[in-house]
Amino acid sequence: MDRLSAIKSALGPAPTAVRQALSPQGHLRAGINLSNFLLVSSRAANGDPQGVSPDMAAALGHCLELPVAYVPYASPGLVADAAERGEWDVALLGAEAQRAAVIDFTAPYSEIEATYLVPAGSPLADISEVDKPGRRIAVAGRTAYGLWLERNIAHAELVIGDGFDGAFKLFTTEKLDALAGLRPKLIEDVAQLPGSRMLPGRFMAVQQALGTPKAAGVAIDYLQKFVAQAIETGFVAELIARHRVVGLSPAKSRNA
Repeated sequence: MDRLSAIKSALGPAPTAVRQALSPQGHLRAGINLSNFLLVSSRAANGDPQGVSPDMAAALGHCLELPVAYVPYASPGLVADAAERGEWDVALLGAEAQRAAVIDFTAPYSEIEATYLVPAGSPLADISEVDKPGRRIAVAGRTAYGLWLERNIAHAELVIGDGFDGAFKLFTTEKLDALAGLRPKLIEDVAQLPGSRMLPGRFMAVQQALGTPKAAGVAIDYLQKFVAQAIETGFVAELIARHRVVGLSPAKSRNA
């Protein structure tokens, strides 16, 4: 039995109430954040997103016995904004406290470390040294790690950029003290900035999860079990290996 079949077998038939909550239009609409290159790594010939997140949505549809339609968004903030407009039935994005006001999240199925990049000649050697008065940090607006910084940075100034590229531009043109980002993306940025370096460790890990609008909360228990099975069967690890993603790790199962 392959891993997807094992997940479906372990879950059993989906309750009618769950299928109805997740398919008000007759199919499962999956909200996909296109800006996370670790989770959406390519496009199909018909334009559909491909990668770990779309494959997780397809696996969920298989277990529910529902056809899947991808609803793509340019940024995670736009995915979250659409939660109250009924544009998607399940979304795959970082679980964050601000987003949880309108979205019910599962436990994470994968994690991505977030840390800082500092410029050549920077005196900063440790993550704990970044949040000090007078320091300025470039960060992409409305990302999961950016929202975390907004809640947790007490002394430094956050300078918000439009997406990863906007934050990188601010960091270089404004000569800021640090650039916050996902470790895999910062590895690419280091190569563009001679003498720059990443600080060791992480300030947080983005928890990639499944979410449903609050109105569809009846489905959250089923989704929790789906995520737990996807981790425990090795399905999430299989997807990461299949798409050759570096910097993305399966989360530890919480045995929902």
